[in-house]
Amino acid sequence: MLHFDLWKRVLIWALCGVGLLLALPNTFYTRVEQSNDARSVIESGMTTPELEAQAAKWPGFLPSSLVNLGLDLRGGAHLLAEVQVADVYESRMQAMWPEIRDVLRPERATIGTIRLQPSAPNALRIRISKPENMDRALELVRGLSRPIQSLSGTGSSDITVRGDSSDIIVTLSDAEKLASDDRTVKQALEIVRRRIDEVGTREPTIQRQGTDRILIQVPGIGSAAELKAIIGTTAQLTFRPVVGRGSSADDNPGLGNEILPSLDQEGVFYTVETAPVVTGDELVDAQPSFDQNGRPAVSFRFDTTGARKFGDYTRDNIGSPFAIVLDDEVISAPVIQSYIPGGSGIITGNFSVEESTNLAVLLRAGALPAGLEFLEERTIGPELGADSIEAGKVATGVAFAGVLVFMFLSYGLFGLFANIALILNIAMIFGMLSLIGATLTLPGIAGIVLTVGMAVDANVLIFERIREELKTAKGPARAIDLGYEKALSAILDANITTFITAVILFAIGSGPVRGFAITLGLGLLTSVFTAIYVTRLLIVMWFERRRPKTIEV
Repeated sequence: MLHFDLWKRVLIWALCGVGLLLALPNTFYTRVEQSNDARSVIESGMTTPELEAQAAKWPGFLPSSLVNLGLDLRGGAHLLAEVQVADVYESRMQAMWPEIRDVLRPERATIGTIRLQPSAPNALRIRISKPENMDRALELVRGLSRPIQSLSGTGSSDITVRGDSSDIIVTLSDAEKLASDDRTVKQALEIVRRRIDEVGTREPTIQRQGTDRILIQVPGIGSAAELKAIIGTTAQLTFRPVVGRGSSADDNPGLGNEILPSLDQEGVFYTVETAPVVTGDELVDAQPSFDQNGRPAVSFRFDTTGARKFGDYTRDNIGSPFAIVLDDEVISAPVIQSYIPGGSGIITGNFSVEESTNLAVLLRAGALPAGLEFLEERTIGPELGADSIEAGKVATGVAFAGVLVFMFLSYGLFGLFANIALILNIAMIFGMLSLIGATLTLPGIAGIVLTVGMAVDANVLIFERIREELKTAKGPARAIDLGYEKALSAILDANITTFITAVILFAIGSGPVRGFAITLGLGLLTSVFTAIYVTRLLIVMWFERRRPKTIEV
């Protein structure tokens, strides 16, 4: 017989109530979004009366999670960037020169003098004055090679070393280049993600395409140019010994050196060593701060390795200038006054507060390992997104109204119960999307529209089964019980197979395909719940109150 325990009734209505409550903020989207943005700014330590008034637009005791709108609904920027992986080869070779020089110096009695020669960007050419002992020199340099830590390069070393007359030629091995390319793209992908997330954008899509490309889509940002300004700079910080200072960029710096301009002193140039003492890769933190004169600055802290190198250099070079270089410009070149242990310091310059904050963000996110070439860029205006939302609303509304009318005309009062469950179903879908922070795109709306059509399938199966049971002269209560009992297996089979399809789409798809899979999968879960439990509970409550002798389905 029809029966629902009290605890089951309370649980069903509680789940429906939670779903409605979670979906509620989406009906006041702009107000809640502005309130959330204001609260995030206040939590960061900045507060004004305007921000507090904006934060108060939505009560704090109510849920405030929203369904994030995708690029096609909200507008934003789309970039396709190619990582210049070959840039890493040159920096790797430059960084190896001090190691090679240090390992060869103790053997100068055997191999003679050591001179760095003009070299190709991806190679080092070192000349020795006693080529008859070339074998010894090659042996020493080969000792610097390291095994490649990758599946494709197992058993290979990272460099190849050969002799050419009186020159030692060092290049990266082919296996190391492949491994380096993969590492470079992965690192660039992660750094781009960290930079974009740190400036507060919502739900960006950042994924690898092919071997050396990155797709970047950020909803809600003003333009592709604004997005490029966030991620385009490499923010490569290095600390280098200063060889000299001058007023011309045309002087000959000498091998192993380069001439860089001063960032805040026009017409001033510094000759610095190419190989850095410490790099920004060894930074563990960077924060905006102020110097002793109250001017904006950036404080930094190195990791253990960087702190040791920084401390050793300052101990051995007291009284010498030391250049802090950012993206091939000298921010400052202070003279080392004393030994600096601990690996922390401060970068000063003619910064504004905003510039010091942005620099800290870029340094904290890390330096891009290689340059990015933007192959494609698009700005999608919010007007197009608004049109898409409006079209989606119309499509959903038409589908929704059509289903409601069909169910009522076909099944009467039971169809009305199914319609109530369908409304709860849609609300619960949006509540779950808000809870998990999912991003809604046009394909996601298609998934919801499809769910609207599929949500009544279970009810149709149940109601048709009840009709068949009524034809066998069973009583209404028994017919309803058997209708639900015998339709259950068909309902579960149909929805489980569709749910498996949604899982596969989510697992192997990306971007909009995943959005479709998420809304379809969540819709299946909520539609089965509302059909089997909510509709049945409504029928039970009606039946207990009316006790009809016959029913029309």
